[in-house]
Amino acid sequence: MNVLAVVGLPASGKGEVSNIAKECGIPVVVMGDVIRQTARDEGLPMTDVNLGSISRRFREESGPDALAILTIPQIEATGAPLVLVDGVRSDTEVATYKDHFNAFHLLAIEAPFELRLQRLAARARDASDNLTADELRARDGRECGWGLDKAMAIADSRLENTGTIESFGQQIKDLLATLRE
Repeated sequence: MNVLAVVGLPASGKGEVSNIAKECGIPVVVMGDVIRQTARDEGLPMTDVNLGSISRRFREESGPDALAILTIPQIEATGAPLVLVDGVRSDTEVATYKDHFNAFHLLAIEAPFELRLQRLAARARDASDNLTADELRARDGRECGWGLDKAMAIADSRLENTGTIESFGQQIKDLLATLRE
């Protein structure tokens, strides 16, 4: 099984990578879905504060790679030759995946702060996307505090997502084709 994991700051383009993978018939496991499902189960609104608190709680209670450990069975259950994991947040999660899967590739998606802030405002997926610039900086800081910046630094490849959606999409399709070989 080949696993492609995607890491990037909020609104950098991880979700778009997932959408393209799905279009190509590649199963996608979204790490944040574990957090969002927990919020639903606990009856909490989908705010950045609530989701961040749940993420922090998982890591405090079960270790910094808690979400990686929780998603490994989901990844394996697909039985697919290539699976995309959306939302790596730490170098510890990367190490857990690398220890578990023989073929693991980490892709870092990069985009400037102002562009990411604009994307959050435009997508408005849920209340956690309704952030001011200061709130996005705080979220970036929280996620880097978990090791996201370290994970990005050790990525096997990286793409800058600053151009058109079509250009970015083609780069993703090219990478997916290479990993399928």
